Amino acid sequence: MCGISGWIDFQRDLTREQPTIDGMCATMTCRGPDAGGTWVGPHAALGHRRLAVIDLPGGAQPMEAGTPDGKVAMVYSGEAYNFTELRDELRRRGHRFDTDSDTEVVLHGYLEWGAQVAEHLNGMFAFAVWDTRTEQLLLIRDRMGIKPLYYYPTEQGVLFGSEPKAILANPLADKTVDAEGLRELFVTLKTPGQAVWSGMREVEPGTIVTVDRKGLREHTYWRLRAVAHADDQETTVAHVRELLDDIVARQLISDVPRCVLLSGGLDSSTITALAGLQLGRIGEQVRSFSVDFVGQTENFVPDPMRATPDAPYVHDVAQHVGSRHQDIVLDPDTLADPEARRATVQARDLPLGLGDLDQSLYLLFKAIREHSTVALSGESADEVFGGYKWFHDPQVREAQTFPWIAGIRMHSGGRENVLSPDLTSALDLKSHVADSYRDAIGSVPVLDGESAFERRMREICYLHLTRFVRMLLDRKDRMSMAVGLEVRVPFCDHRLVEYVFNVPWSLKTFDGREKSLLRHAAADTLPKSVVERVKSPYPSTQDPKYAAVLQGQVADLVAAGDKALSLLDEKWLRKALAQDPAQIDQAARLTFERALDLATWFDLHNPTIKL
Repeated sequence: MCGISGWIDFQRDLTREQPTIDGMCATMTCRGPDAGGTWVGPHAALGHRRLAVIDLPGGAQPMEAGTPDGKVAMVYSGEAYNFTELRDELRRRGHRFDTDSDTEVVLHGYLEWGAQVAEHLNGMFAFAVWDTRTEQLLLIRDRMGIKPLYYYPTEQGVLFGSEPKAILANPLADKTVDAEGLRELFVTLKTPGQAVWSGMREVEPGTIVTVDRKGLREHTYWRLRAVAHADDQETTVAHVRELLDDIVARQLISDVPRCVLLSGGLDSSTITALAGLQLGRIGEQVRSFSVDFVGQTENFVPDPMRATPDAPYVHDVAQHVGSRHQDIVLDPDTLADPEARRATVQARDLPLGLGDLDQSLYLLFKAIREHSTVALSGESADEVFGGYKWFHDPQVREAQTFPWIAGIRMHSGGRENVLSPDLTSALDLKSHVADSYRDAIGSVPVLDGESAFERRMREICYLHLTRFVRMLLDRKDRMSMAVGLEVRVPFCDHRLVEYVFNVPWSLKTFDGREKSLLRHAAADTLPKSVVERVKSPYPSTQDPKYAAVLQGQVADLVAAGDKALSLLDEKWLRKALAQDPAQIDQAARLTFERALDLATWFDLHNPTIKL
């Protein structure tokens, strides 16, 4: 896993711009703490920071290959889980390899297949190829968008990087956020291609961006398609298990210590159990980690989103599987530490107001990194198999908006809008969401002969797999790579996604519950308590001390007249600050998180806000 950056300029001599190129590359040090390097030519500069996972001595980048007509240079981030098979195929085609790394396989794959190399890869990846033979840059991103990749067109070329911070380190990039970008910050959406920063774009999943002297072009090499599902229930369950066994086996390949993330839910427990079986066959014990909060289990209060605490189920799985388990237990002061918030906002480059959901994940990953470099996660199973409560709520299913927006609004009780009246009017978030929903629905593939209900469930599944999951994958990537931890997501294997997407909803819920296919595919590996557990989202602390600490921190911002607060509803903020610290409600707490994230973001980036 790595961080990449680069600069293409068809008019400027980039061999004279080494300090700027080094500065762009340096912003990715957290993503690649083990090594770094640059490749510079007259009109192209590539930067790389390496987190060594496969072939530790041989996978240095940028990587270059010579041809009779010129050179090809590449910077690569990610993992190609089928690199062994691809290397064998390429050898049969006459290619010779000097290392055991997957990076060299991808580079030679480009030499053999050109841009179509992306279609041969199974994995998570974002990489850039500069071909001196054609003076052409390719930016290529994996099918599900697991690894990030951004670009910023300039008059003479383009800037690019794994994260916005790499691009913003170049003087050509403007640190401005306009109304279009601000809308992304205040709704639970991730518009395809939208990067928040004005002028910056995100390479969309399954897409190749080509840059040459003719300009910039995009090509989609993969998208979900609707096809008829012919397998019966027994065959479908068996095929899901077969895929999961293969996926987990591939994603356990590593030359550094690996582990699994365990929440006690069906998704992470399945990955833990399958990893335990795979490693047990070679005499290894799977290692697992979970996050918890001081006093959470003893004082847990069920709410509309979470019916049970995680810890009892985590320990059931750890005992059942025989994992070497460790709980990472956080107290309110650690969770609310301004340095932890600063690290998460810096990692995202944005103030999303998720507060303890980001900080606890960051602190969990930071603790794991002391023991492991690679972790497998159960992320995305809910999107693939239909696990969220709102999938099963008739009222939400009928809502003409994104299901998670309707579901969160219905079940969380949180205040939706904390913006100042002027900003609320200027952004018109309601219309933005409606327009985004209309665009998203228009892209859903159609299967002839499908009933109206099955068609609607296909729409809901598609929206989650092409919109909602990208927010979660982005969060996972940023929080993990901020500490140099590679997190792999088996449920995002495109073979599994394609197969389950086309399973009819009636078959996805054949036992009358959520995630029927996954539950039955993995039931033989799990304790009964987990098989029967109701879906519970990623945990959030319920300790009132945490909210009270936030209240004090926001009070300090108000007293100091922090400029970030001008974006928020001052009356609502003061009302929240007047609440009894021991009785702060969820809406007030969310407001505090938003205020603190905004203040941190302004301090880090000092963005220009342009409406």
